[in-house]
Amino acid sequence: MTTLIDHPMPQHGPRSPITVVDGYVPVIDLASALGGGATDRRAVADAIGETCETSGFLVVVGHGVPAETLTRMYDATREFFALPQEQKEVLRSDARDPLMRGFGRKGSLAASNADATVEEERARPDLSETFTYNRLGDPGDTSLPPTAGAGLRLPNKWPALPGFEDAYRAYYARMEDLAVEIMRLFALALRLPEDWFDAKVDRHMTNLTANYYPAQPVAPDPGQLRKGVHSDWGSLTLLYQDDAPGGLQVRDKNGDWLDVPVIPGSFVVNIGDLMAIWTNDRWVSTVHRVVNPPREVSHRERFSMPFFHQPNFDTLIECIPTCTGPDTPPKYAPVLSGEYIMDKFRRAYDL
Repeated sequence: MTTLIDHPMPQHGPRSPITVVDGYVPVIDLASALGGGATDRRAVADAIGETCETSGFLVVVGHGVPAETLTRMYDATREFFALPQEQKEVLRSDARDPLMRGFGRKGSLAASNADATVEEERARPDLSETFTYNRLGDPGDTSLPPTAGAGLRLPNKWPALPGFEDAYRAYYARMEDLAVEIMRLFALALRLPEDWFDAKVDRHMTNLTANYYPAQPVAPDPGQLRKGVHSDWGSLTLLYQDDAPGGLQVRDKNGDWLDVPVIPGSFVVNIGDLMAIWTNDRWVSTVHRVVNPPREVSHRERFSMPFFHQPNFDTLIECIPTCTGPDTPPKYAPVLSGEYIMDKFRRAYDL
C-alpha cells in the first residue's frame, strides 16, 4: 500500500527565493534541491509544483550537467546536420520503427493533437530535420515486455562521425539522471513519497531527438511552422536550445503566445500529456510551437535537443491518489504508456 505524505499542498502566493526569474515560464534554480536536505528539496518541489499548475513550463539552472557534455552534444549535432543530404539519407529511420530512430521522416506534430484534422496538418509538415536515439535500440536492452512490438526493438542508427555516438550516449545518461531527480521533485510536490515514480520509469523508453531548423531563404507556406502547435506526450521533456531567432513559444491561458526564456546552459522543462493524466489535470500539458524567424534573419539556423522522457512501456498511467477525491473523480481512463506514445507517432508521422 502506498503511504502518502501528510502535509498541506502549497498555497499560491509570492514565489520562493529559488525562483531566479519570475514569469509565466519562470527560471528555477535546482542547486539547493540536488545538494541540500529535505527542507530544501521540498521548497524547490513546491515552486515546481506551482508552476506545473499554471504554465507547465519552467527553465532550470543549477542542474549539475557539465558544460562540456552540452558542448559536445551540440557540436556533434551541428556536424551531423551539415552532412550532405545523401549521407543523412543513409541513416533514414526504418519504416517499421515507431520511434523513428536515426534520421527522421517528415511529419507534423500538430497532426498528433486529439482535435486535429490530420490530413490538413500533414499537408503542412514541420520545417525541421531530426535525428533520434533511444535506449531501446541498444544491443542487449531488456526494457521492453514480451508483448511489445518488434519495431520497438530495432537498432539505433549512427553516423560515421568521430565522437558522435559517445557524445550522444554521454548526454543521454546525464538526461536520464536529471529526469529521475525532477520526477522525484514532482512526487514531493504532489505529496507522494519521493520514490513514487521510480519503478514506473526505471525501464523508460525515451527518445533523445535533435532538431535542426534550416535557414528559410524562401518564405514558408501560410500556417507552416518550424514545429506546429502541439503538446508533448510523455511525463516530462528536458530541452536544451540555442538562442537563434525563431524559437519556442507557449500559449498562455488567455490564448497569447509567449517566448520561452533562453538562458545559456539551462534546460527548458515541461510536462507532457501523461503527467496531466496522472495528475487529473491538476498539472497542465501546455501547447507550444517553434516559430519561423523574422525574414530579416531567416538565414539563421537553429538547433535544439529535447529529451522526451517516457515512462516504461507497460506502466499504467492512471490518476494518482493525491489528485482525486469525492469532488474530483478521475477524468481519464487508464492508459499504457507504450500504447499512448505509439498512437501519437502514428498520427504525427503516418506510420
